[in-house]
Amino acid sequence: MRARLLPLLVILMAGTLLALGFPLAVSLAAGQQQRVVVDRIDDSARFAALAQFVIDARGSGSTGADEREQTLQHELGRYHELYGIRVGIFNRDDNAMVRSPGWWHLPESGEGRRAFEEALAGRRSHDPPQVWPWQTHGKLLVVSPVVLDGDVVAVVATESPTDLMRGRILKGWLLIAGGLTAAMLVAFGAALRLTSWVLKPVRTLDTAAHGIATGRMNSRVAAASGPPELQRLAHSFNEMADNVEEALEQQRAFVADASHQLRNPLAALLLRIELLALELPEGNEEIASVRTEGKRLTQVLDDLLDLALAEHASAEISLTDIGALAAERVAAWRPYAEEKGVRLTGTGRSAVTGWADPIALSSALDAVIDNALKFTPAGEEVEVEVSVSAESRSVRVVVADRGPGLTEEELLRVGDRFWRSGRHQNIKGSGLGLSISRTLLAGGGGTLSYATNTPHGLRVTVTVPRTSPEAP
Repeated sequence: MRARLLPLLVILMAGTLLALGFPLAVSLAAGQQQRVVVDRIDDSARFAALAQFVIDARGSGSTGADEREQTLQHELGRYHELYGIRVGIFNRDDNAMVRSPGWWHLPESGEGRRAFEEALAGRRSHDPPQVWPWQTHGKLLVVSPVVLDGDVVAVVATESPTDLMRGRILKGWLLIAGGLTAAMLVAFGAALRLTSWVLKPVRTLDTAAHGIATGRMNSRVAAASGPPELQRLAHSFNEMADNVEEALEQQRAFVADASHQLRNPLAALLLRIELLALELPEGNEEIASVRTEGKRLTQVLDDLLDLALAEHASAEISLTDIGALAAERVAAWRPYAEEKGVRLTGTGRSAVTGWADPIALSSALDAVIDNALKFTPAGEEVEVEVSVSAESRSVRVVVADRGPGLTEEELLRVGDRFWRSGRHQNIKGSGLGLSISRTLLAGGGGTLSYATNTPHGLRVTVTVPRTSPEAP
């Protein structure tokens, strides 16, 4: 979830910063250019005033007209020499009155020509096209009209190099980029803190939910910081977990008490049946049937008590040699297998460690191996294989038999309490053995799964983690 939330926050913050940065950069460039334009307009106004004296002297036939024109030419030359700015005063017919350098002329088309025509109409340049830092050959043309007696008689034009202006714009842009980068880093750090603050209760809640799902019913969400909604969710989760644990505890207590209280009346009933059997002929079929059902009922009550104890007991998890424990259980069951004429073999890893409750795992393996031997006919084989998963995260003990196996529909129900296949009702059992095994394994983070064994039979896989379930 963090991998999805953090990029979203970063993208939103980056978009906000860019939305602010681009207008700021454009405004900076426009401000730098406007500063140059205002400076050129002031210079043009001064040259226009000098040009008015020259044009006025010529119009009146004054003898000082040539001298004034030479003075104006000298001013333009000095201006170009000092600032590198081309400047000229052009008559309405586009011929130059004076200019510096002497070869410079106005553009024949484009923005320069349009500005000249606007100046002839009495409008000075106030908004020439923006020059950007990457326009290395860009020039800034500013024109102003020379007005005499209310008429435009000439035009003052300046063409400024833009190297310094573009340098100032680029420097300002670099400062803006540096500020945006720093702001982005700060925003990224804030996004990290924000996502951690928001998701910490979620991670805690997920850990507690996983603990309950794996059988650790005492898992709870500790009070922590975070949004008020998640704090209320954590409180509601704890209340729900308390209610679920209480309901399960009542169920376990009921099963344990019921199975325990029924054992004494059942024992007395079986004793009376035995006494009654003494008064009946030897080999009475009804008595034999009642004895069988009584023993089966006794086995069911014992299994119910074991199930209640397995659900109630807390697992004592430790680092265990799964290979050695599986070999020990195979050796313990081998005499019974030989008695039935079934080959019981142990293969795979002889020494591999995993985290499990040794007593619970031993009981689960006993139930699985007993079940496999029970359904495997004489002359067939039951194989117990110890292996490690491909990711080396768990240890697997696979018990594969060559019995009749189960159908796809039956595989979905195997392990349910009291469930037995309709084809196996005549075989001794209560239908609780695998359910008890699953409960014992769940307390230590283990699992029990089922699959078809080729060409026939059942594969039961006992899985325990290689890392401690208590580790974060």
